[in-house]
Amino acid sequence: MPRIVVTGSSGKLGRAVVTDLAAHGYDVVTVDRVPPSDGQPGSFTRADLTDLGQVIELFTAIDDRYAGIDGVVHLAAIPAPGMAPNGATFHNNVTSTYNVFQAARVAGVRNVVWASSETVLGLPFDVPPPYAPVDEEYAARPESTYSLGKAVEEEMARHLTRWDPALKLVGLRFSNVMEDEDYLAFPGFQEDESLRRWNLWGYIDARDGAQAVRLALESDLTGFETFIIAAADTVMDAPSRDLMARTYPDVEVRDVEGRDTLLGIGKARRMLGYAPEYRWRDRLPATTGTP
Repeated sequence: MPRIVVTGSSGKLGRAVVTDLAAHGYDVVTVDRVPPSDGQPGSFTRADLTDLGQVIELFTAIDDRYAGIDGVVHLAAIPAPGMAPNGATFHNNVTSTYNVFQAARVAGVRNVVWASSETVLGLPFDVPPPYAPVDEEYAARPESTYSLGKAVEEEMARHLTRWDPALKLVGLRFSNVMEDEDYLAFPGFQEDESLRRWNLWGYIDARDGAQAVRLALESDLTGFETFIIAAADTVMDAPSRDLMARTYPDVEVRDVEGRDTLLGIGKARRMLGYAPEYRWRDRLPATTGTP
């Protein structure tokens, strides 16, 4: 069984990733500052990822529990802008990610998947996007300290894989992660489409996020790659072209039908085989469903 370290394992996406990997036969070492809920698969270790020495030990051996790992899923971070002072957010997130990348190199681990962010695309889109659906083809446009940190992480990955071409560092630009209970709020978004304009009305079900992580781990890619990971649809009932026409009338809209996502997932579909399975309308109780 391949052994995978998952950092941030107690978070919303982390929980789904651990469950998915365990269900697919992986031996999971879970890592967080917060203990897991009862029944979570894997073997838990509490660690401070801003300490390089601790991360190197995580990736090499911990007493008699295990020796060596096969891959890393790095999800641990202050997860959004405004949750901590800017300097604390940057220090925690960028330092932790550097330590993960460097510890992997020291330990000879060549398979690393980590959580980048949709924010590098220009969120909250106060400046209109260059086109829609947005994709990985244009340069990062960070508009917050949190997003700046994610852009720095991607740039680090670019150069570390230049130094070591056999290294695989895959950054998944996750959209806003949701679980079933979160979908109860979605009907309320229909009353004011500006409420979710900030990420082009996108989201990602945690289980589809976990699928993307596993596919990235199992891919034969090398070097640095980024992928937008979002649901196949938007959070809205209105057609996507109509949303763009009312909100960003001067932005070119390409290859969109119906409620298709405006966060382009074509690259993830092509290169990873990513196929999102969950749509919010299907997860609502029948009494609150929308057309």
